Amino acid sequence: MEEERQNQDKERKRREEEFNEREDEMKREREEWKIQKQEENKRREEENEKRREKDKEIQRLQSEMEGIIREKERTEREKREQLEDLEKRLKEERNMREDQQKTLEDKLKVLEEQHEDELKRRRVEGREEYEREKEKMMMKICSQTDRSLQVTAYRKLETEYRKAMMETENKLYNIIENEAIHEVEETDLYRELKTTSEEILQQRDLKKNIDDQRKHHENTLYEKSKELALKLKDKTNDEKLMKKEFDLFWEQRVNMIIRVTPAIRDINIMRDVKEILSDVYDSVPVDHWRESRDIFTVQCYSHYVQFKKSSELTRPASLSRALKKMFGLILPKEDGAQIRSLVTDVVQQTDTMIQSFNISMIGYNISCIQQLIDYIKTRVREHEEGPVRYVFKSEFFIDLVLSICERSNKTITDQHRLFREANDPVIYVEKKRQEYYSIFLKYCHGATSAVVFDEIICQKLKEPIEQSVYKKTARDLTDEVRSNCESLNGNRSNLEKHILKTLAEQEDFDKYMNYIHHPRDHFKSFIRDEVSRFITDQFSVSVLPKMKENIELLQQKIMKAAHESTQHVQVNRGDVGLWLKSFTQQISDELIFSEKDLTGIKHDDVDDFNLLEDLIRKELPAIMFDSGSRFNTNTFDEKLDQFRPDEILIDHLCQCCWVQCPFCKAVCTNTIENHDGDHSVAFHRVTGINGHLYSGTTNLSVSICTSEVASNGSFCPNDSDDKVLYRDYRRAGGVYAEWSISPDLSELPYWKWFVCRFQKDLEKHYNKTFEGSGEIPDEWKNYSKQDAIESLDKYL
Repeated sequence: MEEERQNQDKERKRREEEFNEREDEMKREREEWKIQKQEENKRREEENEKRREKDKEIQRLQSEMEGIIREKERTEREKREQLEDLEKRLKEERNMREDQQKTLEDKLKVLEEQHEDELKRRRVEGREEYEREKEKMMMKICSQTDRSLQVTAYRKLETEYRKAMMETENKLYNIIENEAIHEVEETDLYRELKTTSEEILQQRDLKKNIDDQRKHHENTLYEKSKELALKLKDKTNDEKLMKKEFDLFWEQRVNMIIRVTPAIRDINIMRDVKEILSDVYDSVPVDHWRESRDIFTVQCYSHYVQFKKSSELTRPASLSRALKKMFGLILPKEDGAQIRSLVTDVVQQTDTMIQSFNISMIGYNISCIQQLIDYIKTRVREHEEGPVRYVFKSEFFIDLVLSICERSNKTITDQHRLFREANDPVIYVEKKRQEYYSIFLKYCHGATSAVVFDEIICQKLKEPIEQSVYKKTARDLTDEVRSNCESLNGNRSNLEKHILKTLAEQEDFDKYMNYIHHPRDHFKSFIRDEVSRFITDQFSVSVLPKMKENIELLQQKIMKAAHESTQHVQVNRGDVGLWLKSFTQQISDELIFSEKDLTGIKHDDVDDFNLLEDLIRKELPAIMFDSGSRFNTNTFDEKLDQFRPDEILIDHLCQCCWVQCPFCKAVCTNTIENHDGDHSVAFHRVTGINGHLYSGTTNLSVSICTSEVASNGSFCPNDSDDKVLYRDYRRAGGVYAEWSISPDLSELPYWKWFVCRFQKDLEKHYNKTFEGSGEIPDEWKNYSKQDAIESLDKYL
């Protein structure tokens, strides 16, 4: 009985255990069902969120378009207010003149009526132009319903707006240089140009002393040569004596200028850089200056960093790897990408800073280098204080500064050379020697004041005319290059296709590496080369005719200004001062030429304004011809100022996303910088070209991102010990979570050809091999260069 009872108890316990196990299993199934349900709800929520984000994006684009319309309306409103304010000021000025010059009341009234008619005409034209532009814009916006087409339409409108901004900025720059205005008001397009204009005002003040000194020497020479001519007026038949006297006079005056004028010396940028760095890092070994590395060619930044103590030691499983990192032996790829991104951005910003220094206009000062170094130091410190696991050694900052300054050395030096040639009184005056001699001879032969004054004006107009023609031609060329240069007449994808074709045709491995690791720099370089080649090839058939057309238009404007100034003086019974003021004001938006250019030159006795106008009409064509005869491909590039066609196109085509795929380095194709949503690219590349390895090997990868995310393969993000499935790559976090890589087995033959063509170069560059898992498939070797190039036309 006892044994039977025990058996029954055992059976009961067994049944209870089975029951409990079934109950636990049911609980687990319920939990799994709940988790699946939660994941399903989460996925639905994500889909709904994406749908909402798309709706928001559409609403944002609509809002932007409405904003453009409102901006146009605001601009028109400000124009009306500006015109009304101008009318008010003119009326006040008229009242003052009526009080001061009652005898001119009728004539002033006639002038005011003419001016008001002109204002009304301009207002009507402006309103009509605004309505036409508004109608065009509305038609474009209404017809562009697709998001990509909306972006395209927006880009076109942006291009038109930028062109108008350039025209306005150039006119404003000329007016400021002529000191026609001293303060920039926030009206019309001037509001967006306020910062730039205020910088120009500051630069003008810095340059004013040099200009004043130069003009003082120049105008003193005119007066002294006049005095000498009066002494020799009885000896005009003895040409040798006159030449001898002039040469002696010239030598004495130039020596005097040398004594009283500080010389503008040559500069040594790298000496200044090392001097400032030595003050900051006096403990840096002298040998480091000789051994400093070009940071733009560095592949691994491990020797530049020290890992923070708390960055890797929190995970016992990674202790040995963490210790290696602590001693700078291994740098995760993500950290390397962060540093490379920092270097790229600092280079871009310092390039902008150097342009803002405007060295060709105000000269070089060591404070320019100090500003660059301070900025680089700030950026490095901010980077270290951010969410990174390392700090930089002092050598990183030093090499970054040296590399950037070495890279900019030629630009700064060339700009300072232009400044010296334009502003060193000795150099400048020596260039004008023949002009002075010509005026001297006119004085000797008893020419009238009007004749001499005309000669001086025409000679002084030479340089401003050349500057204006170069600027206007550069702006015109930008549109022509964009229209007629095949590589630059589309979007960035079209530009990249031509870059890849050019790289394949040249078969230059170093250029490929620059394109892969520094895409923005390579794009800029390519654009500059394309523009330079276009200008060189089309100079005689396109560039030169444009320059001649612009010089003819400028000649017409100058002659019109001279004629209207003569009429203005005759109506108002004014003097030569009024004529000169009217003349310079009418051409001030086209030329950097003002009354101050003639300060110190006596011209009070000029009273025949019809003669002066006739003389200018006769002399000006010769001046224009002389300027036009010097136009050539060599001087064109050197004379271009801030309106360079290549820089304008770079600004237009490179203001986009430059984030690179963490696997293969392909650049995101989004045309908006800092855009919302994921990064993406139409075709990814073979990951081995970026130095990507198969885990635990030294074999360069022959995989392509879109194929990998469709496989069951895995990778170790940031050189960690954690494996992440490629199809779940977003779980790696960081940059991986910001990319959208769709599974796709279609591949671009171009990069397969590239890997085969440059296999040895890639292996040498990364010190790794295409062996084992990374052995190049035989079928890849069947692609020819022509196949690679044709695949670009087919797929891109």
